[in-house]
Amino acid sequence: MMKRIGMRRLAAFAAAAALVLCLVGCGGAQSTAQGNTEPVDLSVWTYYNGDQLESFNKLVDTFNDTVGKEKNITVESYSQGSVNDLEAQVMAAAQGKVGASAMPNIFMAYADTAYAMDQMGELADLAPYFTDEERAAYVDSYLTEGDFDDSGSIKIFPVAKSTELLFLNDTDWKPFAAATGAQYSDLETVEGLVKTAEAYYNWTDAQTDTPNDGKALFGRDAVANYMLIGAKELGDTIFDVKDGKMTMGLSEDAARKLWDNYYVPYIKGWAAASGRFRSDDIKIGSILAYIGSNSSATYFPTQVMLSDTESHAIELKVLPKPHFEGGKKVAVQQGAGMAVAKTTDAEVEASVVFLKWFTQPENNIAFAVGSGYLPVTHAANDMDAIYSSGLALTGNMENVLTEAVEAVNTNEMYTTKAFEGGTDARSKLSYSMIDLAAADRATVEERLAAGESAEEAEAEFLTDEYFEEWYQSLCDALSQYEG
Repeated sequence: MMKRIGMRRLAAFAAAAALVLCLVGCGGAQSTAQGNTEPVDLSVWTYYNGDQLESFNKLVDTFNDTVGKEKNITVESYSQGSVNDLEAQVMAAAQGKVGASAMPNIFMAYADTAYAMDQMGELADLAPYFTDEERAAYVDSYLTEGDFDDSGSIKIFPVAKSTELLFLNDTDWKPFAAATGAQYSDLETVEGLVKTAEAYYNWTDAQTDTPNDGKALFGRDAVANYMLIGAKELGDTIFDVKDGKMTMGLSEDAARKLWDNYYVPYIKGWAAASGRFRSDDIKIGSILAYIGSNSSATYFPTQVMLSDTESHAIELKVLPKPHFEGGKKVAVQQGAGMAVAKTTDAEVEASVVFLKWFTQPENNIAFAVGSGYLPVTHAANDMDAIYSSGLALTGNMENVLTEAVEAVNTNEMYTTKAFEGGTDARSKLSYSMIDLAAADRATVEERLAAGESAEEAEAEFLTDEYFEEWYQSLCDALSQYEG
């Protein structure tokens, strides 16, 4: 159910009637709201919660009290609670379903949802409202994510992005490192991470007399990201999209590397996933590290709860996402953008005013510092600029933003282009490995409990034939989404 976030609805004063909406008109950008004297009310739907929602609403309040007041624009923010809830509400509104809310002016959307809405004719193209100079201010790949037909259109406008980092429980890492000589640098590559995970499993296994009770070192929040970005680093594009049509491109060699560095360590107990998010697994001590979005740092626990009566404080160490040895340095580009509904000219133009204001460096940095997301302009994606803002970097935010900004500035940023069925295809890609790994690890644990050795329990799942069966099954499943 939609929960309205209380925003100040400004009255239209007589003095404000003389003010007009006018964006920069040079360089080919379309002037906006020429001669508009009527108040414009805008609704914005997000899936933000917690610190992110608080940071967003503070900026909306600031806009309403300043530029919004000057230009007769009032923005009201509504949180839908979750990504899935937001997508369902937007689609219901677009389809005019009974009981659905009216279509919002602006709503958060991932590429696949925005693509579906665009196919329905519901999205405004914001490109005419931006000069070449204005476009150049933004990280290029952030803008092209919303250019579905490669025409230079802007159907998704970036307001905040994220990438992946490695989050480590440094407190419990240190005894292991001291005993084994493990280094942070060992975690810079995927292969190094897996090798270290094996060492950690063996080290923890040796702490007790019970055989095969070692602990997992790491987990992944988004296995789809691991596969998509990993394949890209290895030279493959799993979802190669042109003109909205997808061609599947995952070679057997790349698939084997992905398999050997997630499925294999998982069934051996070196990697794990049990809670909804890997930060949940950190909290109960089932893993020491996870690869996840920089925006998830706000959820990293401050304690490990081993039982109802046993807990201890932990500190976070932020490290770069591991890359495949010898591959390209590629980082995932993620985070929903803002789509603008095709409504009246005045409402679209007012929406652009708000979005431009929100992504001005000082405002975008304020949101980033408060939420853990990344700014979207080149000027704001700089730690010197963030320090110069004068905003307090509380908790772990300084380390998180430092590593995330470095990732954006030193990696090829990548996200899949939208195509019909893209969300389902990504889900199939992810769960093809997640579900199989979880099921097979459960079988291994049953066999271990029955007295089999680890080698005996795992042998069935480590053959070339078993991998090839999975690989062919995945190719068959993904080929259904090819255009």
